[in-house]
Amino acid sequence: MTSTQTLAPAPTRASQPWRRVPVPHKRAIAFFVLPFGVLFALFYALPIGYAVWQSLLVVEREGTFGAPRQVFGGLTQYAQVFENGPFWSSVGRVLAFGVVQVPVMLALALVFALLLDSPLLRGKRFFRLAFFVPYAVPGVVAAIMWGFLYSPNLSPFTAVTGRVDLLSADLVLWAMANVVTWVYVGYNMLIIYSSLLAIPTEVYEAARLDGAGQLRIAWSIKIPLVIPAIVLTTVFSIIGTLQLLAEPQVFRSFSSAVTSTFTPNLTVYSTSSVPNFHLAAAFSVVLALATFVLSFTFLKLTQKKGVQ
Repeated sequence: MTSTQTLAPAPTRASQPWRRVPVPHKRAIAFFVLPFGVLFALFYALPIGYAVWQSLLVVEREGTFGAPRQVFGGLTQYAQVFENGPFWSSVGRVLAFGVVQVPVMLALALVFALLLDSPLLRGKRFFRLAFFVPYAVPGVVAAIMWGFLYSPNLSPFTAVTGRVDLLSADLVLWAMANVVTWVYVGYNMLIIYSSLLAIPTEVYEAARLDGAGQLRIAWSIKIPLVIPAIVLTTVFSIIGTLQLLAEPQVFRSFSSAVTSTFTPNLTVYSTSSVPNFHLAAAFSVVLALATFVLSFTFLKLTQKKGVQ
């Protein structure tokens, strides 16, 4: 080889994009992914597929007293869903519920998380447990407890319940909102508080050197840095709002204002109890799609604001 000759550059992945890079440890990856994949298919994908299939069937009879048989009906059930006024009224009801309840709940969760993260608060272990304990109470038990507290004849606070009927048609929705807020504030607080604990202490030290107080640190540093946690809890809350079932189901025994179509999930439950499983499946599919659209839209909007 002469001095004028040069070595050719080694082929790289960029210069040869058609070459497939071998994936190492394929068997190990498959071993760890397989259990999740099996459970995901059995308890998530398969039930969704079954619900979609059931929503495409209709029941036919030969004559008035003929034996029922299931036949493919196409979008017949979905046509009934979009013509069902009570169902869409229930959707509008829970949307109004979410517009008011979700911001209040997350605002309280953020305030409680900031208090727990503040060096000025004493007894943090006690307050952390006190804020989280309501989430340990099952939703049905919490609804029964608050239902007794709201009832004019059973409540120990008759001075309030005797004057304000919290179980009336105008207030029962917001009485449920109070129950949901009481139960889930601690859960959302814990997510936000965990995000606060992940912030490096050097950031706070630099802010204190610049003369920032605790309120300024909370507003200018802590809240902006926990925005991803707030977005996450908001998505969870949107999904939970459209799935509202335990509270209205329990409150039906306390208030006549809560009907069998008060919320979308209660409509699905009541329809399946008739029984009309195919229409209930169509309700479920539409509700799942609505939940996906709302959650996905919210995520996209927050991502755009984050980029800007």
